[in-house]
Amino acid sequence: GAILFARTTVPDIGMLSSGLSSLYPLTRNPWDLATNPGGSSAGAATAAAAGYGPLHVGTDIGGSVRLPAAWCGLVGFKPSFGRIPIDPYYVGRCAGPMTRTVDDAARLMAVLTQPDPRDATALPYQQIDWQQIDWDSPGTGPAGLRVGLMLDAGCGMALDAEIAEAVTAAARSFQAAGATLVPVPPVMDDAVLNGIDRYWQARAWAELSRLPDDRRARVLPYILAWAGQGAAVSGVEAIDGFGCTFTLRRRCADLFRTVDIVLSPTTPNLSFPAEYASPLDDPTRPFAHIAYTLPWNMSEQPAISLNCGFSRGGTPIGLQIVTPRFADGLALQLARWFETTYGAVTTWPEPPLSCPDLT
Repeated sequence: GAILFARTTVPDIGMLSSGLSSLYPLTRNPWDLATNPGGSSAGAATAAAAGYGPLHVGTDIGGSVRLPAAWCGLVGFKPSFGRIPIDPYYVGRCAGPMTRTVDDAARLMAVLTQPDPRDATALPYQQIDWQQIDWDSPGTGPAGLRVGLMLDAGCGMALDAEIAEAVTAAARSFQAAGATLVPVPPVMDDAVLNGIDRYWQARAWAELSRLPDDRRARVLPYILAWAGQGAAVSGVEAIDGFGCTFTLRRRCADLFRTVDIVLSPTTPNLSFPAEYASPLDDPTRPFAHIAYTLPWNMSEQPAISLNCGFSRGGTPIGLQIVTPRFADGLALQLARWFETTYGAVTTWPEPPLSCPDLT
């Protein structure tokens, strides 16, 4: 059994990579209280990094488990679509564990993957012993794999040089262990990112526009500014935007005909201010930071983020490992191998002796 003792914060309608919420005070990154934990699973990431407990759950439709995991030095696992039943279900939406170690993520998968008839999109239940994944036998590392290294996201924010350096070094460790390392092109571009943005705007505005005026007025201004653009999205534009999800599926499938796994940064940037709603804090460019994570929601593939180092300023850096569809165990195996090879995070933020005034 488990003792459930806390409910953690997400931003309004789960569509911000931020700790902002209209219901609760600002959620900050324990590594640096002036910076943002990311989101939308902001509270889960902060709680895990701060040591509130070993097991945390987030949801992810474009990176909302993996992004805050990267910014908070955690393991964040988005499994294959349908592996964990979720309600309400939607295109690309997954739940996943957020923990300090890969072992703990595997433990939580044993609970989260139990069947639930409310999710009509869930995969058929498989009796996988997640706590008995073979971590140590020969063949559980990257030897013999063809590993694609994707440093260019294809659109969005430019990649920080320190992140590129850390992820490249991580990829070299796969190569040193016997993998073949090859650079691969991006699967994203501006047209796809903007198309999905328009589709999500229309969907969000369809929901928010039905709220009574007094309730809609309580929604975060950034969310209203972003979703309000959906009022001008035509039906044709919305359908074309939805079609971009299938464009990504095709591109990801094509890429995985040439490689066994993909390594990439999880985030393009090291950090951003705690008060920002997104890294650019611009409702006309709300998703400029998700080009590394979004594709794998739409392709329904497992993707796991784990720490691969720290910036010179002490900011955690995330490495993303992507495996073929349904190869969830492989994602955990390779993450555990890297965690063991590189070394798991052992020093975590300590609570301040006195609470600073952050208002």
